Amino acid sequence: MSGRAADDRVSFTRIYFAFAAAYVLSYVYRTVNAVIAPDLMRELSLSPGSLGLLTGAYFIAFAAMQLPIGMLLDRYGPRRVEPVLLVIAGLGALSFAFARDVATLTFARGMIGAGVAACLMAPLKAIATWYPLQRRAALSGWIMFAGGCGALLATSPLEIVLESVSWRTVFVGLALATFAAAAAVFWRVPDVPRHPDVMGFRAQWRGVRAVFAHRRLWWLVPVGGVGIGAFMAIQGLWSVPWMMEVEGYSRATAARHLLAVGVVMLIGYMGLGVFATRLAAYGVHARHLYGAGFGLNFVALVAITLQLPGSYFWWSAYGFGAIVNVLGFTVVNDGLPSELAGRTNTAVNLLMFTCVFAAQWGIGVIVDVARASLGYDTAAGLRLAFAICIALYAAAFVWFFYGWRRYAHPRLATAS
Repeated sequence: MSGRAADDRVSFTRIYFAFAAAYVLSYVYRTVNAVIAPDLMRELSLSPGSLGLLTGAYFIAFAAMQLPIGMLLDRYGPRRVEPVLLVIAGLGALSFAFARDVATLTFARGMIGAGVAACLMAPLKAIATWYPLQRRAALSGWIMFAGGCGALLATSPLEIVLESVSWRTVFVGLALATFAAAAAVFWRVPDVPRHPDVMGFRAQWRGVRAVFAHRRLWWLVPVGGVGIGAFMAIQGLWSVPWMMEVEGYSRATAARHLLAVGVVMLIGYMGLGVFATRLAAYGVHARHLYGAGFGLNFVALVAITLQLPGSYFWWSAYGFGAIVNVLGFTVVNDGLPSELAGRTNTAVNLLMFTCVFAAQWGIGVIVDVARASLGYDTAAGLRLAFAICIALYAAAFVWFFYGWRRYAHPRLATAS
């Protein structure tokens, strides 16, 4: 994982573990509600729609922060931005731990989402600043490896912890760990050099407009947005209700499925870190991996919804295909200047996480409507919601394949 920076001053090992600790926590926060969902529904008498909105508050706050974070990262750098946000996340975790009503829990969940909103963007900004283009996909893979560790912790290990302590105690522990991560980033990560074009917010906003005017962004995002939106909504919340209501599994068995997903994703992120640069030498670039990964993700979701035999395999394949989401940042950045990297990455993240919020809340709303208007039970409502996700995913793939010849290669991408 170690390596020399483009300016021969910043070792990847030096910055990696600080960024990784923060990203581990970000992923734990993202997926923890899947395991504690039965406790929340029982303790607070939540409907599926209310649970989806409460949990989705993380994602809408996360998405809302992306453009400001992109401008702040390009202006001040990761060391000065991420620790402040992590303190907000820690305070949100404490509020969540002591909240007694849905409104307070939703607000606290939003604070957490806003506070961890730079946990991937900050290291990606550092990678785009200090390391050459041919190494970025691999280094991004190592950052995502840390996220995979966080997703792993929020499965069976969390379920085991919950046998001894309450979910409120878990959030107190997460808050303390988040404050420690903020100190680590501030201590270990150096400042980035300032670019003259981002010294003023007016110039930065012109950069944001340039990113959103880039046709390559709008070719790439739909398939990734629908794919990762559905995946994060399901992994982060609806997987356990699906496995308990539709498959008839216990919470412990559902958590073991998520553990398998986490292990496979961890292996996949490690594979990106080790092999992405080597594959590029053979003509297999980030854009090819992006399309193939989401293709596998789509097929696995269809198999899960149809309840094909081999649930562990299909859930693992569903997670493995989703690891390519991180390559979307690399693919878009291939056609844009590096000084726009923070704004480019956060523009992609804004669109992706808006889709996650829509999917997470939308699945709950569909279940509620199906139960109230169609007489469905929860299991049938979940089947309907998953089927709608598949239909949207298929439409996004049609758009992706339609635009491949025109936008896939960086030299063919044009701004409008």
